[in-house]
Amino acid sequence: MELYKAFKISAAGMRAQGTRLRIAAENVANADSLPTAPGEDPYRRKLLTFKNVMDREVGVEMVKVNKVMPDRSDFGMKYEPSHPAANDQGYVQTPNVETLVEMMDMREAQRSYEANLNVIQSSRSMLLKTLDILQ
Repeated sequence: MELYKAFKISAAGMRAQGTRLRIAAENVANADSLPTAPGEDPYRRKLLTFKNVMDREVGVEMVKVNKVMPDRSDFGMKYEPSHPAANDQGYVQTPNVETLVEMMDMREAQRSYEANLNVIQSSRSMLLKTLDILQ
């Protein structure tokens, strides 16, 4: 039963970190996108929050994605008077995405994902060794 808990907990962690990787990748992919018309907003960075949810079947709390929400920080400004979305002063709003921050978040999510994967692999190995001993 304890190995079952380890599998469930690690799988929940992998799902959460997979979503985190997807959101960070989406942010990086849109970091340089600009609006196409005056008054339009550029891409707004997405943030992810987690929550603990009690899994009554296993009797432990597991991590789940709580919600994905827009980052309400200010957009950047770039002087580009020839751009179709430039304002009267010649500035275009740029996404509120910091590529370096997103890359660090992706690396952290990748490490967490790998740690959960290692737990699953170790649990599987222990289970197989136990079965070998019992034969």
